[in-house]
Amino acid sequence: MTTITRKPALAAAVWSAGYAALGAAWAFGMPGFPWGAGDPDPDGALSLLAGLDPGPGAWWVAAFAALALVVSVALATTPRPGGLGGRAAVASAWALAVLLVLAIPDSRLMMGVAYTPLLLFSGFFDGPFGQVGLADAWPWPVLNQLLCLLGGLLLARAAVAYRRRARAACGRGEEESGWTSRESAARWGRRAVAVAVATPLVYCMTRWAWALGIPLGVSPEFLEEGSRDAPGLWLAGAYLATFGALGGLLTLGLVQRWGEVFPRWIPGLRGRRVPPLLAIVPASFVAIIIVVAGLTYVRATIAGRFAMSEWGAWLPECFWPVWGAALGAAALAYHLRRRPPCRRCGRGSVRLVTTSVGTD
Repeated sequence: MTTITRKPALAAAVWSAGYAALGAAWAFGMPGFPWGAGDPDPDGALSLLAGLDPGPGAWWVAAFAALALVVSVALATTPRPGGLGGRAAVASAWALAVLLVLAIPDSRLMMGVAYTPLLLFSGFFDGPFGQVGLADAWPWPVLNQLLCLLGGLLLARAAVAYRRRARAACGRGEEESGWTSRESAARWGRRAVAVAVATPLVYCMTRWAWALGIPLGVSPEFLEEGSRDAPGLWLAGAYLATFGALGGLLTLGLVQRWGEVFPRWIPGLRGRRVPPLLAIVPASFVAIIIVVAGLTYVRATIAGRFAMSEWGAWLPECFWPVWGAALGAAALAYHLRRRPPCRRCGRGSVRLVTTSVGTD
């Protein structure tokens, strides 16, 4: 197996070894266990692992990471790519990646990302529960979620690299045809962008309405109680809504010419091609944390934590998995349209296939 193919698996192995050591350290009494009593959400309203006891729980964490290490080493060293052992390693890597990416993080990860731009410029601001800074947006349990997300992405990348090595292919097939062709991706990518832009608008409208004192989707008592118990709460919600709406506008760049060529009004960059990863990486990351946040609300809804009479406080968020999936699909379509020629087989040519016509 080539060094290039092994690099993702080796990176996943390094992450797994480090996290296994961290889990063992917690098991032996080192402070900082990010779940259970060490989590600011001990009642389990957000995290699936909120009730995990640091005693046996830390050993389970270490065992999970050790299993990820075994899988990563198998992906890096299996002598017969594509054999039974290799297929088992790929399946295990994907299963572990799904758990790390979708099950362990919760909505606080998206909240931290959303509030970071504001906190970078203001340092502190008067939030609904007093002064809020970066340390409040990113406590250790939430940073740990980011760390677990990284591990899941490394395992997924290792599985993809191994499969390509096993098939001795770049993953494009004999021809760029069907849904992966640039022309097809331009069509379904446009639909994905439309869904990604439209889905969060209901959430945005409710939060903007609340900031204006309009009880959209909630009772007047709900609105008054929030204003009384947490001054500034509805302004914080309006900020998040505006952040989401601006994100929707940026999503349009995945199907517009200005998402592929810098427009004239950007000094120093005008007319230059936009590096594909500049759009793909943040769009993919945001898609993941949106899905995770939506699943948090779906779990809470299934658990009966919300009242139907206050649908505005939870129902729009339950559609966030659709929003995130559409954004991820739009990023994939953008990638398929803009990927360069394969370095192995030479397939593919770089040309712009936008879904809209116009100037900058």
